[in-house]
Amino acid sequence: MRLTRGALLVAAGALAPALLFTAPAFATGAAPGTTTVVAAVPSDGTPVDEMSLDELRFAIVRILADPDSGRRVTREANAALDGTVEDMRKFLKTGYRLAQAEDDRVAIVRIIGDPDSGRGVKREATKALDTNTPEALRAFLETGYRLAQAEDDRVAVARILADPTISAALRAAAEDVIDGTPEELRYFLETGRYEVDA
Repeated sequence: MRLTRGALLVAAGALAPALLFTAPAFATGAAPGTTTVVAAVPSDGTPVDEMSLDELRFAIVRILADPDSGRRVTREANAALDGTVEDMRKFLKTGYRLAQAEDDRVAIVRIIGDPDSGRGVKREATKALDTNTPEALRAFLETGYRLAQAEDDRVAVARILADPTISAALRAAAEDVIDGTPEELRYFLETGRYEVDA
């Protein structure tokens, strides 16, 4: 089985660029260490119940080839590959979603525990955990985290503006960015504000 799995990993690696271009694009700024769930069904739309043994293996190996697959997803995917055809089908139908939800829960708990996480991030992360559905967890990691971080970043920029001792250049830069995109806010707080006063 190791030789077959190795050959499948090589094939998945070779096809990864093509698969990436056919996968849906998601919002930028996803939480670090998170992965985007991509349907494990071939691009031709073959239902899992109609997939051949090779198609099942390839779909699972494709999941394993993703460097962002979490521990639970990796463990469950390997168990499915070592199991029967029905084990593979079950993993692709429901097991992957549930394993991803567990990995997402771990990622969200880490975000809450991060001392740099602000009130908005912690509030929205806690809501996702309280809802506790795979969809709510994934939605937080794909979009909610980015938006909550932007809320916290706006508060941080407002605090900079409230400081009467800042330079005129920093004040002007902060005023320009406060209504900006989440990415602009993050850049300003991490880098831009230091460049202004350099």
